[in-house]
Amino acid sequence: MKNKIPRVPVREQDPVARIGNFQEVCYGYNEQEAMLEASRCLDCKNPKCIVNCPVNIQIPQFLHEVEKGNFEEAARIIAMDSSLPAVCGRVCPQESQCEGACILGVKNEPVAIGKLERFVADWSCEHGVRFTAKEPSNGFKVAVIGSGPAGIACATDLAKMGYDVTIFEALHEPGGVLQYGIPEFRLPKESVVKTEIDNVKALGVKIETNVVVGRTVTIDSLMDDEGFAAVFVGSGAGLPKFMGIPGENLNGVVSANEFLTRSNLMRAYDPDYETPIYVGKRVAVVGGGNVAMDAARTAKRLGAEVTVVYRRTEKELPARVEEVHHAKEEGIVFRMLTNPVMVLGDDKGWVRGLTCIKMELGEPDDSGRRSPKPLKGSDFDIETDVVIMSLGTSPNPLIANTTPGLETNRWSCLVADDYGVTTREGVFAGGDVVTGAATVILAMGAGRKAASAIDSYIKNKKG
Repeated sequence: MKNKIPRVPVREQDPVARIGNFQEVCYGYNEQEAMLEASRCLDCKNPKCIVNCPVNIQIPQFLHEVEKGNFEEAARIIAMDSSLPAVCGRVCPQESQCEGACILGVKNEPVAIGKLERFVADWSCEHGVRFTAKEPSNGFKVAVIGSGPAGIACATDLAKMGYDVTIFEALHEPGGVLQYGIPEFRLPKESVVKTEIDNVKALGVKIETNVVVGRTVTIDSLMDDEGFAAVFVGSGAGLPKFMGIPGENLNGVVSANEFLTRSNLMRAYDPDYETPIYVGKRVAVVGGGNVAMDAARTAKRLGAEVTVVYRRTEKELPARVEEVHHAKEEGIVFRMLTNPVMVLGDDKGWVRGLTCIKMELGEPDDSGRRSPKPLKGSDFDIETDVVIMSLGTSPNPLIANTTPGLETNRWSCLVADDYGVTTREGVFAGGDVVTGAATVILAMGAGRKAASAIDSYIKNKKG
């Protein structure tokens, strides 16, 4: 008989206090809390949580070890399938994946799988636990473009197989979207991101920063001149989208991508850094995804009054429920069924407001989502000093434009099959560069599949 208790709550910073700092919001479980929460697992004969995890972590096994207090063994089990457990435990949408499939969740709250994964990873870091076992070197070199979740996952699996792996990162710090896209209060950079990347380096993976593939080097030169047997492209989707409405060229209109990069990677929130960032007194964030929540909550901590503008209802918000809940706790205002039609400017070329129109939801489209329709004559203005556009991103076309035979689709994403095989022999791809902007864990799943495909390709062709 399993422990029939309510889900163990997780301690968090008080909302009033946390809007004045960039420290992590969630404190996580301690050992006693983790063991108690793990005891709720039913140890199902057919664990759907594993199937619904994109990297197929053996969840009941690691939960069983946590329940017994065998935290190092729990960490070993997780490490078999995930190279970024401290990251995934914090930012993955568990409610729609592993926890969403938990049988306990049918009538009660599911096991807090994500919080327990985070606990195990944090415990491992605190106790110096690291897993570096790998196969002997097989003599083959593989290049990985991009050090985000897809690239890290692919590089980790290949290194364990005995490959000589080099990651090429365009920015000056490795981590990709983990470094530039997710705020410190959700994902600490030094204690979490750097530690996870150091674990990858401990497997022998080399990381070269400030290398722009397509400019500094090309895929052709990597394969023809530097002897890489295969290349994995995991360069993400960092090219921001805009609405194309009047006034978007005014000073004070920025993409969420730029805004968050300034704050996260370039540490504009830190008084010790000189990175400029402007929020004024009022900020309007256009969009409803996790990136929009990150931008809104960052702007709030920088001292602005923040309004999120979204054209559908709260039910359709693509952001995680937890992120929306935290944003509301922090005093961020949500204007639903609202869509911008023009950015208003003053005589000096700076933003002074946002003209919006009210929307209503029509019939569902092919994707099942109800399409928003404007209500005629419902225009109104929102006073604001800054408009942050958070409307999604697409891949940078540089790699495709400089690699003959590498095809893209109409969204500028690389064409690849379910195993990352592209239209160019020896070149594989996965993550946001193939799917468009998605989640950390989906990118990791794609990286792992590609690693397996690369191994098969090299063994069949070179071995």
